[in-house]
Amino acid sequence: MASFNRVVLLGNLTRDPELRHIPSGLAVTEVSLAVNDRRKSQTGDWIEEVSYVDVTIWGRQAEIVCEYKTKGAPLLVEGRLKQDTWEQEGQKRSKLKVICEKMVLLPTGPGKGGNRGGGYDDGGDYSRPSRSSSNYSAPPQSQHDYYDTPPDSGDDVPF
Repeated sequence: MASFNRVVLLGNLTRDPELRHIPSGLAVTEVSLAVNDRRKSQTGDWIEEVSYVDVTIWGRQAEIVCEYKTKGAPLLVEGRLKQDTWEQEGQKRSKLKVICEKMVLLPTGPGKGGNRGGGYDDGGDYSRPSRSSSNYSAPPQSQHDYYDTPPDSGDDVPF
């Protein structure tokens, strides 16, 4: 049976991202996104629901999000679900999280915070080379040339 594992989320950071490095030197950050949903109840009242989703970001993208974004800033991520399991006090625990494969920094606008230095974020994807840059090169042949992927990710396609 075929399966498909793809997640796209747009939400706000719930805390400032903190950069870490694994022993090999690869950068990693774990952030949490608050994703809002608004729907009408049976009585016609609007109900606001917030889901908090943990996201792991690897490589250059982790460095970029830590440099340019702070708590409350919007972030668009695309990735895959991964289930973490562990044992705590004799009980098995598990949690779903998202492994980010692509991200887009979104503008927060003047005076809304979320950008270090108070500057305006133009919403550019800073993990890609700029065309105006003097060292611009031809586009990569695959998305893996643009985006760092976590060490455990494979290119296996289930179908």
